[in-house]
Amino acid sequence: MAVFSVATVAGLGKVYLDYRALPPSLAPADLTISKTVLDRNGQLLRAFTTPDEKWRLPVAVRDVDPLYWKMLKAYEDHRFDQHHGVDVSAMLRAAYQLLSSGHVVSGASTLTMQTARLLQERPTRSLSAKYHQILAALRLESDLSKEDILQLYALRAPFGGNLEGIRAAALTWFGKEPRRLTPAEAALLVALPQSPEARRPDRFKSAAQAARDRVLDRAVIAGVLSQGDADAAREENVPVRRRSMPFLAAHAARAAVASKEIETIHRLTLDASLQRALETLIDQRIDAMGPKVSAALLVADHQSGEVLASVGSPNLMDEARLGHIDMTRAIRSPGSTLKPFIYGLAFEDGIAHPESTIDDRPIDIGGYKPTNFDLAYQGRVSVREALQLSLNTPAIQLLEAVGPAKLVARLKRSGAGVVIGGADAPGLAIGLGGLGMSLWDLTQLYGALGNGGHSISLHLEASGSDRPRSRRILEEVAAWHVGDVLAGLPQPRAAGANQIAYKTGTAYGYRDAWAMGYDGRDVVGVWVGRADGTPLPGMTGAGSAVPLLFEAFQRLKKSPAPLPAAPSGTLKMAAADLPLPLRAARVHKPAAGALRSLEISYPPQSGTIDLGLGEGRQTLPLVVKLQGGTRPFSWFVDGQPMSARSFASQLSFEPEGPGATSITVVDSAGLSDTVDLFIR
Repeated sequence: MAVFSVATVAGLGKVYLDYRALPPSLAPADLTISKTVLDRNGQLLRAFTTPDEKWRLPVAVRDVDPLYWKMLKAYEDHRFDQHHGVDVSAMLRAAYQLLSSGHVVSGASTLTMQTARLLQERPTRSLSAKYHQILAALRLESDLSKEDILQLYALRAPFGGNLEGIRAAALTWFGKEPRRLTPAEAALLVALPQSPEARRPDRFKSAAQAARDRVLDRAVIAGVLSQGDADAAREENVPVRRRSMPFLAAHAARAAVASKEIETIHRLTLDASLQRALETLIDQRIDAMGPKVSAALLVADHQSGEVLASVGSPNLMDEARLGHIDMTRAIRSPGSTLKPFIYGLAFEDGIAHPESTIDDRPIDIGGYKPTNFDLAYQGRVSVREALQLSLNTPAIQLLEAVGPAKLVARLKRSGAGVVIGGADAPGLAIGLGGLGMSLWDLTQLYGALGNGGHSISLHLEASGSDRPRSRRILEEVAAWHVGDVLAGLPQPRAAGANQIAYKTGTAYGYRDAWAMGYDGRDVVGVWVGRADGTPLPGMTGAGSAVPLLFEAFQRLKKSPAPLPAAPSGTLKMAAADLPLPLRAARVHKPAAGALRSLEISYPPQSGTIDLGLGEGRQTLPLVVKLQGGTRPFSWFVDGQPMSARSFASQLSFEPEGPGATSITVVDSAGLSDTVDLFIR
């Protein structure tokens, strides 16, 4: 008896010392979990695996359907809320059943003991391991609350492959968060951790279904489910496909995690539903443009600066498109997208009014000779028409009057990044895209137009960090005039006229196509091109980017928000009623005779033009374009006159056959030019 007493005391002493030697229990906050990026409503945009390559997403007990917890306790540990880590009655029952039958009939492991085993990450089949698991469970119950223990289980329970935790399991097997689970879904999630590899639904459907049904049976016995609900749950198929984790806003999510590496949960201003819709849109439309063509898109609230959608490329993993590059931040030539700001400054300075007239003609300003996109000229037009037609020479005349340095200063005042090559002061070429900007910068600029000329600070972080104060980049009346002009452009796919103010841009050499637009609430920016800067002949902002712009607005809202009414003090009148100084734009007038030149700008001298004149091929017309001169023009092909005199600055005709051809043009002032070429 004495020996037994001594042994008992010694045994209890060892248990006490072993217990005291245990380190403090890990709390949920101590676990390494996946970094997650959430949208403005808390929806998961993207998650990243842990350093040990596990999907272990943060989750709280309240984020899981209560039905799951009821079924888990009914199946694994119905006395969880009463015991202190070890269920003594269950252990005695299991020992009696083992001795009387010779094999294991039921287990005695509590949820706390299972959680301790998951945290220890070592086998527990030996008596020694089971002993240490019991001690660890007692320590868990001493250090943590019941809710903390359930949260640890919810984070560490294995569900097959590299899935750990109920949230990763629900997203992967059911494609949804665990807040709302059907009885069948909850039962499967209860069953999987017991044997996660042998019951993987995508590999062993029958085993998974049988285990699930056993959980349903136990739930009925425990009164958690009615027999009818359990029978209905058995009719549900188990999932046989492992879904991918959410992978929305891949570039923005990557940048958010990289900028604040110590944080686990990152909250962005994006809207997951809109983001998904626009990523799908870009994927669908860009495939038709070629395997190496990329695109980027931004949507923002121009009142708050919150970015609602950010698509950096069609596919992060697409190597052909260099999809890893976030093209919303890439520096590119903005083409004609800066013209509205040139006109806005001209309106602000009283240099022009939308109904003022201006000449679209060949110009030479200090050796700089811009030409229009189609190499043709419109003559005298209104300033409104000049901006809507995106004519180059009127824009450069106005930029000379305003001053390139002033334009750059206003761009920088908005907070936009501006990259100008060389050390010289900015020149007139910046008006036609001769500088570098990103889609992010341009969207911020156009957001300022939509915001009545006040700058906005685009941001993706949902936290209330300090934002730069708003600064005026255009007077309100000038900004309204710009918007009124841009809203007068054709509105493809829009519900009505004058709903969206927008501008296109095509960079030199067809390297970048742009469409920037805004309504009364939001601003949308679109870029299309190749990430490596390779030209795409024929690609324009109007043809490639505008359709994406208007489709993006359709997915953003049912109908555009109304553009603002004209502010007080706005001159809204016809050209003839304007004050005399505003009837014509006050731009530099060239010296008399300075523009007496005439040149055939296309085709080039001594060039070879393939019109498909060979047998069985479709024949194309030859288009000849002029620069300069005084209308009307007389055209001659191989010395023969072509119809009547023409006021058009180009000639289009079908040659009689292949061979050498000479084309001559004579204007009304007697100037002439000739090109000799070979046609095939």
